[in-house]
Amino acid sequence: MEGEGNERKFILSFSSEEPYERFWGKEILDHNPAAVDLTRLNTIGVLLFNHNRDKVIGKINRAWIENQRGMAEVEFDSDEESEVIFQKVKSGTLKGVSVGYKIGVIEEVMPGKISTDGRFNGPCDVAREWMPYEISVVSVPADATVGVGRELKGNPQAPETLTCFEAQLQINKNRK
Repeated sequence: MEGEGNERKFILSFSSEEPYERFWGKEILDHNPAAVDLTRLNTIGVLLFNHNRDKVIGKINRAWIENQRGMAEVEFDSDEESEVIFQKVKSGTLKGVSVGYKIGVIEEVMPGKISTDGRFNGPCDVAREWMPYEISVVSVPADATVGVGRELKGNPQAPETLTCFEAQLQINKNRK
């Protein structure tokens, strides 16, 4: 929560590179800044409750990528319905956050293989281009590593970036 006069604002993490088990296998959201299109969140982004489009409880003031996480400053509305959720977040009862998103490009990493950038081991699907379109305060989050008060502390080592040549070598190696 921010300072005086901004009591309805929170900074939270809404996504990470934590693998999420889908019905087809593990999904990973790449958090390289070039992979995430934050345009929609930063222009018309809304804060929902439990992904319910009829329960808009606030707005997204800004969204950014930091330390391989999606981060946002959100501000709760002051209507009666939003106030109930705001008080639960403020008291610490609700800490879970989730994100609605659309994937544009996915890399399928086969079992025993490594992703083209050398960061992820298969089997998994890595979203190489994706666009978040809403952030939700949720009762039960899919990714327990994100949420209100769950921003990553410290300065983790940035992932290694491969050149185009190195990425092609990794692709060729995976085909063997």
